[in-house]
Order: sequence, then structure tokens, then C-alpha cells
Amino acid sequence: MIISAHVGAGALVGTALRRPIPAFAVGFASHLAMDMVPHWGTGPGLGWIPVARRDGVAGLLAMGILTAAAPPGRRLAVLAGMSGACLPDTDKIGIYFAGRSPWPKRFDRFHGRIQRESADLLPQDVLVAATLSATAAGLLHLLGRGRS
Repeated sequence: MIISAHVGAGALVGTALRRPIPAFAVGFASHLAMDMVPHWGTGPGLGWIPVARRDGVAGLLAMGILTAAAPPGRRLAVLAGMSGACLPDTDKIGIYFAGRSPWPKRFDRFHGRIQRESADLLPQDVLVAATLSATAAGLLHLLGRGRS
């Protein structure tokens, strides 16, 4: 799943849970659950880099917007949910930049086994990411009007 989809899901988790530590943990778990759903991926190799560059920028932009949109009482939980939801994919960043994953090999094997990737599902992932982020933004806007 592209990172932007994990960002939107993590924002929703943080919005719902309101507390940073549970939001981070459930955000992390949401990443693993989403990776079990068929999603875009290229498998071994670096074919994912062109998409990851654009998606990484979009994900960071979404994180900034959603954090800023969160009412002050939920802001840290929203940020924690998004951070937890993105954390498992630091394996790819570690391998690309440092030549190794920051995760224990056991976790990397588990994370690799649960992937349900297909090279033709990028449009689906973009739609999922946009829907989750827009839903989170709308919900945070409504909550901000009520100062929750």
C-alpha cells in the first residue's frame, strides 16, 4: 500500500482514539492489516522508487495538513497514529539509503509474507489514499469547529 494511504488511515486512528500511545500502536497495527489487502507493489528490486518519491512527498504533505487540521486536543494523537501507521515501511528506506532494514530479520520476513502486491493496483491505492485522507480532513474540520 502506498504510504499516503497509511497516512490517511493513521489520521483516522488518531482522531478516534484521542490518546497518542494507543493511536501509535493501533496505527502500526493498521499498517499490517492494510498490507494484507491486495495493493500496489513491484516486488523485489527498486521499481518502486519513482512512485515512492511522489508518494513520499504527498504523504508528508498530507501529514502536515492533517496535523494542522486537528483540534489541539487531538493533534498529538493524530500525529502519533500517522507515525505508527507509516513506521513499518521504514524497512524500504533503510534498505535504499543504508543497505539494510532497521527492523529485526524476523519482522522483515513477517512483513514480507503478509504483502499482497500487484503491479496494476496503483490507481486503487491512490483512490484509497485520497479517500482516507479526505475523510480524515473532513472529520478533523468538523471536530475543530466544535473544538474537540
